[in-house]
Amino acid sequence: MPSRAATITRPTLRQRENRAGLTLVSPTLLVVLAVVVLPLLWTLVLAFQRVRLINVRGTGLFENLTLRNFATVFGSPGFWSSVGTTLTYSIGGTVFSIVLGLAAALALRRSFRGRSVLRGAMLLPYVAPVVAVAFVWEVMLSPQYGIVNEWGTRLLGWDRPVGFLTQRETTVSLFGLEIGIPVALLTVIAFEAWRYFPFAFLFLLARLQAVPAELEEAALVDGATPTQRFRHVILPQLAPVIALLAMLRFVMNFTKFDDVYLLTGGASGTDVAGVRVYQFLTARFDVGAAAAQALVLAAVLMVFLAVYLKFFAPQEGGR
Repeated sequence: MPSRAATITRPTLRQRENRAGLTLVSPTLLVVLAVVVLPLLWTLVLAFQRVRLINVRGTGLFENLTLRNFATVFGSPGFWSSVGTTLTYSIGGTVFSIVLGLAAALALRRSFRGRSVLRGAMLLPYVAPVVAVAFVWEVMLSPQYGIVNEWGTRLLGWDRPVGFLTQRETTVSLFGLEIGIPVALLTVIAFEAWRYFPFAFLFLLARLQAVPAELEEAALVDGATPTQRFRHVILPQLAPVIALLAMLRFVMNFTKFDDVYLLTGGASGTDVAGVRVYQFLTARFDVGAAAAQALVLAAVLMVFLAVYLKFFAPQEGGR
């Protein structure tokens, strides 16, 4: 009869590796659970309760469940216009940041004297504190003492200073048509593009460095122009990275709060969704409505993420 020691089954190599892996990732899992999962679940609970800031500490998990918070959010003045503003801001900031990042990556991909210094300088808008750069932009664009208005009135013949961060809209005549230009919204979009184009620059430059030189050399031998080489050789190589960047930047822009709030406070036609969540929480002290608005944003982002995964994400065994 075999002894008890002989019947003990030793773990296999795969089992030992799995246990070691779980041990190594468990601290990260605990951090994600505490910082991401639990607050998300708490927000989900608050979205279905009538909770004010004054009584949030005494709120239970499943007390007085209601859908009134969503009715408050959807019926609040300016909700649908803020959705359009958020989409415009997100799409504009995403497109322009990627375009600027692509232009910078193409300009700095070849070796030349001082390239390392220029590459490092490209990262300054991204690594600088947002409070500092927002203050610089406010001073620079000020109608009273800003350098942009000073140059505009002196060199470009502007009739009067432009309130880039305080003027909601201006009218421009083009071919006999009066076109409204959202001044403040375009300004915060420009700030977004300038501040975050280094993010796209890093991704695109890394991919450009991996493009085989033989592809461009073959196109050059075949007589392709620079535009044709970019369109038919470089751009297809960058397409997956651009799709990923577009999704990442759109998600980040759609939930953006600090940049817009520091520049305009959400006024002058820049009332994006992130600012509205903050206003529900601080101006109305309505925690439930703020949580409901956050869930609405999450639902919209899930739709865009599903579209990306369906049509743009690289497929296993794909091209």
